[in-house]
Amino acid sequence: MRDLHSPGRSVAQGTRGAAATSHQTATYVALEVLRTGGNAVDAAVTACALQGVIEPHNTGIGGDCFAFVWRNDTNRLHALNGSGRAPQGLDLDRLRATGATEIGLESVHSVTIPGAVDAWDRLLREHGTRTLADVLAPAIDYAERGFVLAERTAADWRAQEGRLALDEGARQHLLTASGKAPSAGEIIRFPALARTLRLIAAEGRDAFYRGAIARTLVETLKGLGGFHDLGDFAGHAMSEVTPISTKYRGVECMQIPPSGQGLTTLLMLNILAGFDHAGLDPIGAERFHLQSEASRLAYHVRDAYIADPEFADVPVDELMTERFAARLRDRVDPRRAAPRDLAVPTVHHQDTVYLTVVDGQGNVCSLINSLFHAFGSAKCCPKTGIALQNRGAGFRAVPGHPNVVAPGKRPLHTIIPGMAMKDGKPWLSFGVMGGAYQPVGQVHVLQNLVDFGMDVQGALDAARGFRSTEAFEAERGVSDAVLIDLAQRGHPIRRVDVPWGGGQAILIDPDRGSLSAGSDPRKDGCALAF
Repeated sequence: MRDLHSPGRSVAQGTRGAAATSHQTATYVALEVLRTGGNAVDAAVTACALQGVIEPHNTGIGGDCFAFVWRNDTNRLHALNGSGRAPQGLDLDRLRATGATEIGLESVHSVTIPGAVDAWDRLLREHGTRTLADVLAPAIDYAERGFVLAERTAADWRAQEGRLALDEGARQHLLTASGKAPSAGEIIRFPALARTLRLIAAEGRDAFYRGAIARTLVETLKGLGGFHDLGDFAGHAMSEVTPISTKYRGVECMQIPPSGQGLTTLLMLNILAGFDHAGLDPIGAERFHLQSEASRLAYHVRDAYIADPEFADVPVDELMTERFAARLRDRVDPRRAAPRDLAVPTVHHQDTVYLTVVDGQGNVCSLINSLFHAFGSAKCCPKTGIALQNRGAGFRAVPGHPNVVAPGKRPLHTIIPGMAMKDGKPWLSFGVMGGAYQPVGQVHVLQNLVDFGMDVQGALDAARGFRSTEAFEAERGVSDAVLIDLAQRGHPIRRVDVPWGGGQAILIDPDRGSLSAGSDPRKDGCALAF
């Protein structure tokens, strides 16, 4: 949908790699919540829970959740870290005793305690008007009665057949009797997951963390060689945290602090604030060169420092100073790329859902939920039908590293909801999916609005590139001439087959009393209002 303007309520939501019909369904459900008196948080959690059923490779109750909530009645922004921790029984020595030198993407040790259910429950209790049972009702209905599988979801599902075939529960719940992924047009039902959701609706979040579901999940994980126990689930609680921020050309960009990677976004903005972008081509070589060099430096800092602050000294205040930004900025040569051996992340297209809602009372919810990779660890609990995330793969297995795996520790987390403020009020609620790409994606969209004067849909549409470990990887919207220029500056270059990320955004104009919403064409998404 093109740039969507509304004087009232708006929803923009999407996932990496899901079908348009799924997004439309979830968005219509969210709008119905708003129409019947629910607020932004009620609508966001309802849509997110439904996506966990109709887009099971992207998200679900076996994953984590982060969110920003703006309360218009109190003029306060709340930041919530709903990520899970490693089991108390897992540390580096015990990991190595299993013969592992790292935590692999399909390893049982990658399964951290899922945080989504607890996060949804707290969001609703503290900021919503509906109960957990209310918001789970559509998800239960679709899991029981079924839904038609759309083409893009089917394609993404098919790509995971090999991983899913390795796990008993995944074979049972996520593959057909012939061991294949379901095909587009099939009616999909998840009866075991429906029973699980009904139990949560009846007994609340404690059913997941202290009751029958927790016992079943622990039994499954122990059977796979995990060190999880009931205490790990019973002790889980999400954290309300103090947002961190930086000013970029008069716009205050808000992020959730570590253990998330939002600090990387702020570091990039601090570096780029020292360069004049006026007159630059927004899809030109100079813009991409500056963005690439800033991102490489910011990711280098991320990988050196960001970790769970309960376990490591993460010097956020120092890293956010102009003095530190100037030191990084001095390393950017406007004409030449830094040496190739500068540490930057290897980027995968992780699977995530992001959505944002603004209601008629001016409340705003920016929410992101994820299993990390497609179907997470590719392990599914046979009895509950829950696909389990693999966030623990984000830990390091390096002694002394801030992000080394440890009992009860949260790994460096990639999912980051975005919020930008003007004059102390929300101006842009947005997110860009795509694993480690997310900081670059957020900076790209924000600069498109602030530096280049695009509207919200144009800011999402504009061509992207990313300087990965190997090369500057460009979407097809970046011209050959730009790539030649970048190559002359010292960037290895290549084209990508799959576009970078996918985003949703709602721009709030208090002077006009209107909303402008956009949804990224790179993936199936939807922006609606009434």
